[in-house]
Amino acid sequence: MRVKTLLKTLPLLMLAAGLGLASSAHAADVKLGLAAALTGPAAKYGVAIKNGFSLAADEVNAAGGVSGNKLQLIIEDEQGKKEEAINVFKKLIFKDKVLLVFGPTLSNSAFAADPIANAAKVVAFGTSNTADGITAMGPFTFRNSVMEADVLPVTTRAAVKHFGIKKVAIIYGNDDAFTKSGYDVFKGTLADQKIPVTTTEAYAKGDVDFKAQLTKIKASNPDAIVCSCLTEEAANIILQTRALGMKQPFIGGNGLNSPKLFDIAKGAGDDTIMGSPWSSENMTPANKAFMAAYKAKFGSDPDQFAAQAYDALHVVAAALKNVKLSGAIDKDRIALQQALPAVTIDGATGKFAFRKAPAVAGKEVGYDAQQDAIVNIAKGGKFVLLK
Repeated sequence: MRVKTLLKTLPLLMLAAGLGLASSAHAADVKLGLAAALTGPAAKYGVAIKNGFSLAADEVNAAGGVSGNKLQLIIEDEQGKKEEAINVFKKLIFKDKVLLVFGPTLSNSAFAADPIANAAKVVAFGTSNTADGITAMGPFTFRNSVMEADVLPVTTRAAVKHFGIKKVAIIYGNDDAFTKSGYDVFKGTLADQKIPVTTTEAYAKGDVDFKAQLTKIKASNPDAIVCSCLTEEAANIILQTRALGMKQPFIGGNGLNSPKLFDIAKGAGDDTIMGSPWSSENMTPANKAFMAAYKAKFGSDPDQFAAQAYDALHVVAAALKNVKLSGAIDKDRIALQQALPAVTIDGATGKFAFRKAPAVAGKEVGYDAQQDAIVNIAKGGKFVLLK
C-alpha cells in the first residue's frame, strides 16, 4: 500500500518541484554582456567602462534589481582588437545567451562586431563609439556616446572665441575609425566656420615619434593645433610640441577626456580644449552621487567613459521595467530593443534621450544619443569647464 501511495503521489511531488524550479527560473539573473578592452592600448578606456558598469549594476541590484530580477554582467576582454570583438560578441550572444551586449570599446571594433548582433537581433549598446556611421549598421545598434559630429563644432567655436584663433594645423590618426571620423568632422567644421588650415598631418596607430609631422606644423605657424587622437598619442604629441618650443593650445574630441592625458603630458596639457557630454565639474545631484560612489568603490576619480557606462546600465534597467520577460531569449531580446528608444534619464552625464539615426536608403538604422556637449579646458592637470 505504501508503495502504491508513493507511486500515486510521486507525479504530484514532481509537479510541485517543477513549479518551484519554474518559479526560481523566472526570478533568475538577467544576463547582460559587456565586451570591453581590458588589456592593450585601449584599456585606459575599457577598465573605466567596466568600473562604471559594475558600479551601476551593484546599485540596481542593491535596490532589488529590476522587477525582482538581479542583473548579471558577463564581462569579456576584447583587447581593443576587431577580431577579438567579433569572437567576444559571438560568445556572449550564442553561448552565454545574454539579453544584450554593451560595447565594444573602440569604433573600429564596433564596425566589425555590431553586424553580428544585428543579424542575431540582439542589441549592441555602445558607450564609447562616436564615429559617424555606427548606428547605420542596423536597428539593434544603440549608443549613448555623443557623436563627434554633435560635439566638435561646439568645441571648435568655443576654442576660436577663447583664444582668438585665426588659423589652425591638424594632426590625426588615419588608420582608426574614431580618429578618422573626428578628422572628417573637424575638417568640415573648420570650413564651415571659415578657419584656414595651415597643414594637415597624419600618423598611424601606435606611433610614438611625431617629430616629422610636428616640424611641418611648427613651420606653418598655426594659432592652435587640432588633434583628432586617442589619449596616449595625444599626450605624446603635446609633449613633443613643447620640446620643439611650440606653445600653441590643442583642440580635441572626447578621445582626450581621460586622466591618462595628464599622467603622460603633465602640465604640458594645460590649455587643451576638449568637448564632451560629461564633466567632473557638473554639480548636478546625479553626477555628484556618481562621482562619490565611484571614488568610494575604486579609490580613483571617474572619467567620461565610466560615466557613460554607468548611465548606459541605468538606461537599460529603465527599459527593462517596461519589458515582461518571458524566458524565451529571442522574444525578450526584441522586446528590449523595442523598449529602449522611449527611455529618458537624468544621469551622471545629464539629461539623456535617444534619437533615431539619420536614414540610410533601403536600410533600417539604430539610435544615437540626444545630449548637449560640454566644453572643457585643461588647467592644473585636469579638465575644468570653459567659462
